[in-house]
Amino acid sequence: MPIIVKLVPCNLSSPSYFIQNMETISLQALISVFPIFLFIYFRFIHQKRTINPTGFTDYPLVGTIPEFLLNSHRFLDWTTEVLIRTPSHTGILSRPGKLKGFITANPANVEHMIKTNFENYPKGSKFIFLLQEFLGRGIFNAEGESWRAQRKIASYEFNTRSLRNFVMESADIELHHRFIPILEKAAHLNRIVDIQDLLERYTFDNICKVAFNFDPGCLSGDGTSGSEFMKAFEDATTLITKRFISVFPGQHKIKKIFKFKSELKLEKSIATVHKFADDIIVSRLKEKQGKPDEDLLSRFMSHSEYSPEFLRDIVVSFILAGRDTTSSALTWFFWLLNSHPQVEQKILDELKGIRVKSGSDRFSFDDLRQMQYLHAALSEGLRLYPPVPVDTKDCLKDDVMPDGTLIRGGWFASYNSYAMGRLESVWGKDCCEFRPERWLTEDEKGNGNMVYRQESPFKFPVFHGGPRICLGKEMAYTQMKLVAATIIEMFRVEVVAGTEIKSPPEHVLALTIRMKNGLKVRIRKR
Repeated sequence: MPIIVKLVPCNLSSPSYFIQNMETISLQALISVFPIFLFIYFRFIHQKRTINPTGFTDYPLVGTIPEFLLNSHRFLDWTTEVLIRTPSHTGILSRPGKLKGFITANPANVEHMIKTNFENYPKGSKFIFLLQEFLGRGIFNAEGESWRAQRKIASYEFNTRSLRNFVMESADIELHHRFIPILEKAAHLNRIVDIQDLLERYTFDNICKVAFNFDPGCLSGDGTSGSEFMKAFEDATTLITKRFISVFPGQHKIKKIFKFKSELKLEKSIATVHKFADDIIVSRLKEKQGKPDEDLLSRFMSHSEYSPEFLRDIVVSFILAGRDTTSSALTWFFWLLNSHPQVEQKILDELKGIRVKSGSDRFSFDDLRQMQYLHAALSEGLRLYPPVPVDTKDCLKDDVMPDGTLIRGGWFASYNSYAMGRLESVWGKDCCEFRPERWLTEDEKGNGNMVYRQESPFKFPVFHGGPRICLGKEMAYTQMKLVAATIIEMFRVEVVAGTEIKSPPEHVLALTIRMKNGLKVRIRKR
């Protein structure tokens, strides 16, 4: 049988041909050259490597890059393994050109960085530059006077009783009018749902209402712009995070010049995100009816020196804080709960006791405050799966950490919250177990009642610590407890076959930690 070959003409001399296919060409070139490089390197240079006391293997000329390349796809697990086995729980990463960084899971070092010597560890020009396109000058990408001014405004709003009441009212309405009906329908039809997706839609709608007095209707399916925004937001956070774990600094600039597909996709995603935020700003500016203290955005809008572009950056930053972190925490919590029925039963017992006392069919703010065991269970989930697993800063001047590690000015400085939750020296031999009881202690009255015990923010830096401690911590716990308590009381959330229960699902390392393929569950009515 003859073989027919079809020739497709293409203009190889055209620059656009090479630009459009640059990623494929680069990949093919690397695949061809890499075996030769490995042979030469391991034959003549590899034997001179040094096994650093920091745990990372440091090679001549290339530093820790070979080890990094082998583990970049599992960056969190790799760095965690190294930090756990080193005595100081601290490591040094180095790249060609004397570029070095410090990464730690040591609570004393974390306290030194984010509190004791706070001024020496700002966000830094590198961090701000990498996120500039996406977050602009919003509070999470700002420092100095700009950061202080934004924090002062936000701090005032977060401490008002009106906002607390608005958060409860908004979260409760969204939960019972939109979220619960979806779960009831899924239970009735025996339909599998992605609870990560539902939680992200819920928290997105909620933060938009609370912060901007705007309802995108994403959970109900009423707003197509909200759905487009969510997809673009996920793509943008995932793609931009890759800049932080690239081999060479400034690598994304080259990709941008040659229009790599990843950069084009990022550019398009950011444009979608910014348009959504701009539309909110334009709509609110036209209204000019909001009271100064109506919501977070109104308070920022009352400052005439803030441009629409700056207000847009604020909108994007608060969506990142209010949507991604809370939905991530709840997703991992429901996954953990599925394999710990004894924890779920204790939560149910606690909720039953609260219902008997209150006699209400809806949880109030006071009811949520009584949920000591649920609060502990949520904290335990956050300890094992912190929404923001790694935080990175710049070191301005030479410094010595409490564990004796010397860090030079110009290095990046990171702490790994994910690794910190897995340290025996901090949490005991059962550090990898999901055990809410570690957060409970007997109350001061000595009547046998167990109450939640606060931990040091430097041992448990999920909400950061020091001057940059999270302003929305109480709001986050309020929302998480309301959602978790209501769903657990009404339904059993069963992880479907095919999603590993005892082994963690694969995650996507974006600005927050998300499950790669969502969390597929079956909903059963109690």
